[in-house]
This record gives sequence, C-alpha cells and structure tokens, in this order.
Amino acid sequence: MPAGMRVGVLTGGGDCPGLNAVLRAVTRKGISVHQHEILGFRSGWLGPVEGLTMPLTLDAVEDILNRGGTILGSSRTNPYKVDDGIARLRATLGEHRVDALIAIGGEDTLGVAEQLTHDGVPVVGVPKTIDNDLDATDYTFGFDTAVHIATEAIDRLRTTAESHHRALVVEVMGRHAGWIALHSGLAGGANVILVPEQPFSVERVCDWVQQRFERQYAPIIVVAEGAVPEGGKELLLTGEKDAFGHVRLGGVGTWLADEIAGRTGKESRAVVLGHVQRGGTPTAYDRVLATRFGLHAIDAITEGDFGKMVALRGTDIVRVPLSDATASLKTVPPERLAEAEVLFG
Repeated sequence: MPAGMRVGVLTGGGDCPGLNAVLRAVTRKGISVHQHEILGFRSGWLGPVEGLTMPLTLDAVEDILNRGGTILGSSRTNPYKVDDGIARLRATLGEHRVDALIAIGGEDTLGVAEQLTHDGVPVVGVPKTIDNDLDATDYTFGFDTAVHIATEAIDRLRTTAESHHRALVVEVMGRHAGWIALHSGLAGGANVILVPEQPFSVERVCDWVQQRFERQYAPIIVVAEGAVPEGGKELLLTGEKDAFGHVRLGGVGTWLADEIAGRTGKESRAVVLGHVQRGGTPTAYDRVLATRFGLHAIDAITEGDFGKMVALRGTDIVRVPLSDATASLKTVPPERLAEAEVLFG
C-alpha cells in the first residue's frame, strides 16, 4: 500500500483511559513516518455515517497522552441498524477520500469492523475495553486503570467500614466477565469477590460476612455488575437496550447489601463505582500499551493488512483476524476464582 494515504480513525463504545494515547500514536507515526493524512471521525460509528469529522494533526494530539476519555467522542451507534447506514458510511469515506479506517473499540465496535471488512471496506481494529474480555489479546488498555481506580476506592471504603462496623458492598463494572472484580478485589484485600461467571450463594456470602465480624473486622464484598445469585438472574437497572442489544445492568450491589443486612442483622451499605472506573488519567501501563497498539495499527494500514486487529501476546504486539477478536469472550476461569477463595471470610 503506497505512502500518502488518507486514514480515518474512530473510537466507539464506552470511553476508557488510553484512547487518546492510541490517537496520538496513530497520528504521530502516520504523519511523521508514513506521510499519511489522518482524519478523525467523531462519535464512534456515527461519525462516518453522518459525516462528522475532525482533522488529526500533530498539534491536535500534542497534549493528549495523559488525558482520559477521547477527543473524538464516542457512541454506541451500530451503522448496520441505521437506515441506509452502510451506504451513507461509504459515501462519507468517498467524499473525504478516506483509503482505510482504524476502529478503536470493544466487542461491538470490532464486530462492525469485521462486517465492514467482509463488505469491502478496509479496516484495522484496536482492542479497547476496561472489562479485559476480548479473547484474542492478553490485555486491553483501560483495564489496568479501572482496576487501580476500584482498588483505591476499596482502600478508602475499608477505613469507613471499620469505623462504623458495617459491611460494605462495592459494585464494579463487568457485564459478563469478572476481571475487574477479581483483580481489584485481590489487590484491595476484599473478603468476598463475586463474578458473573459463577452464580453465588447468598447464604455462603453471609457466612463469610459473619466470620469477618466475629474477628472484629468489617467485611468488604466486591461484586461485578453482572453477578447473579444461585437460581436468580441478572439484575437490570433499566429495561432499555442499546443499538447492539445490550440491556443496561446494575443494582446487584444494593440488592446484596439489603440481603446481608436482613440475614445477619448487621448494618450494610452498597457503593456503585459505575463510570468513575472509566474516567480520569490512564495509568502508565495503559499509556504504554495504548501507544504500542496505535503504532502497530498504522503500520498494518500502511502495509494493507486489513481485516486484522492488533493484540498483545506476552510482551509482543501481533496481528490477529478481526473474526478472532469477536469470536468469544475471555471470562474468569473457575480455577482463578478458586485461587482467590482461600482469602475469603
């Protein structure tokens, strides 16, 4: 593929720390090394559908490495669910003379990228999800920052829990995968960790809580938003669905805190961290990983290696088919949770 291409780039799905580091790396290397022009599309896939653009110049990315969020904005738009969405997307790419696209996102954004590849649109993917649930890469950027934020919250909540001799239930993100709950729970010394992969026994949770109180300590329970009690189902915060058919989850923390209070007679409170986990400055690890992803993504574009996603394998950045990226979710294996259970109670 010749130098001097016009490369479009977009950030889709939920925002997370490290997105701007990818944009900076793509722009810096794209312009300085490959002599490309870089065009940002605003608001995820809505950008190329609606023609919402922003030039990405060296000046535009000068001071964004340490900024959270994304300067391009994001959305959960699915162009395949928009009237004439793909035709409009193609028209936008043609109007702006875009030769290829870099799509930065999670399962949904990369799923669209894979479909577009089959439909003849040249795309390279960059994996992004704080849930760390994409199976084709060892880690995704944003996860490390989310774990750090949740761990710091657990550390802070522990002191107030001890002062008031109450149980604290901390609800973290994790729809189908409990990686944030597992890592932040281990790092924060949680007394119980509950993940979507394994339904939990409320009775057993209350036993662990009682054990903690009997030792004159206050229990900390970390629960992923998608965790479910045995025989129960996902607790829905609302009934609404996004453009990819995902129902908004939440509420398990509050429900569990009420159950603990009712069954043990001990005061219990729930804290939902929610979007706090997405915001703020990315950790050094996430800045480095996101930067490396961006550098390798623009190389893949230059080489015409479309239909691929950059991924971390060990310490190396490799390319995998987009179909591998979206084939299955990476979930917490039973042995990892069993490993942590030794520390419960």
